[in-house]
Amino acid sequence: MAAANDEQLLQKVHNLSDLELATLLSLVSREHCLVSTSPEAVDELTEELCLIATRTFGLAPVIISCHAHTTLDDFAAGILLAPPYQASSPNSNSSNNNGRSISPLLSSTTAAAAASSTQQIPPPPQIANVVIAKHLDRAPLAVQIQALELLRTRRIFTRTSVHTAPKHFLFIAAISADSGGRAHVTPHLNDFFYLAHWQDPEEGFAYLDEEYDGSDVNDDDDAASTDSSLSVVKRIPGPTEGKPLPPPVFTDSEVAILAQLTQQVHVDVDVMRYQMNIVSFLRMHRAVGGGVTPTATKHFEQLVKSLAPLHGLDYVTPSLVGLAAKKVYLHRIAMVAPEKERSMQWGSELSAVEGILDGVGPEDVIEDVLGMVAMPQ
Repeated sequence: MAAANDEQLLQKVHNLSDLELATLLSLVSREHCLVSTSPEAVDELTEELCLIATRTFGLAPVIISCHAHTTLDDFAAGILLAPPYQASSPNSNSSNNNGRSISPLLSSTTAAAAASSTQQIPPPPQIANVVIAKHLDRAPLAVQIQALELLRTRRIFTRTSVHTAPKHFLFIAAISADSGGRAHVTPHLNDFFYLAHWQDPEEGFAYLDEEYDGSDVNDDDDAASTDSSLSVVKRIPGPTEGKPLPPPVFTDSEVAILAQLTQQVHVDVDVMRYQMNIVSFLRMHRAVGGGVTPTATKHFEQLVKSLAPLHGLDYVTPSLVGLAAKKVYLHRIAMVAPEKERSMQWGSELSAVEGILDGVGPEDVIEDVLGMVAMPQ
């Protein structure tokens, strides 16, 4: 029976999209991620992430759109879910929860006070399970620092109260970029993100594409109107509109099982040496100006182990190490300025160094290092 359950869980994993896998890995490790795409597809990316949160994992998401004038109050209010207010019953003005009637002989002021005292006080707003910070790199420095404190302490302070993040909490920075690479956020916040993923719009967005393919199209509409509907931002059906959402693909218990399996993964000493060699070669690469931090090394080790159960393994393979390196260091590596490249200290020509570094990005550095470091046999 256990083997059958494992096969069923692995089948679910294999059916996930790349965005869903990035979300799952972050939830398993209880870390946070950075997701980017082309500038024209950021709206679709955030909507897709919301659908992933609700339909794949059954979590409550919010989207907060950041810009240069976002304030700390805006950020704090944007990550909170509205409290579930309950509608008053028709007789709420004449009886309380204990079934006791309010005397009609009371004055109007006294009766109103008695009625209000019997109403249930709504709970305070809670931080959403999944916070999608759209264009976080455009937010002021103070807001980015506030986001970092939220990730570090799992709490946020407002003018009147302190809000604590729920048990299942995921913060996703959704930014625009022409390709994968370092995000323009404060370095400490950038380093705190567990992994990064760049979504190619050409590959589509699974849930949004499914909604569009299954939508009703008027036979009288022409192709132009059909094409224009692709650019419309889809609304995510809430719990009170449309039919109820189906059960999530992944339950909390299944995410917990993957987290437990991660703790049981074995890493051979040769694979560990290979992993550390990659870190050393990245740090010493001539095009790297920084970003290979101790936090990155910790996340590297953590992600390597988290990938193994998703492939049905209880041990780490060299190929999983290479895959993890691409996800952990993609947004962290800072490219060196040509005038600061180390060979300049030995008399290299600046024009020659500029020619060597021209067009080289984090993806190229990682591929170069993976090609140089010998894999264990």
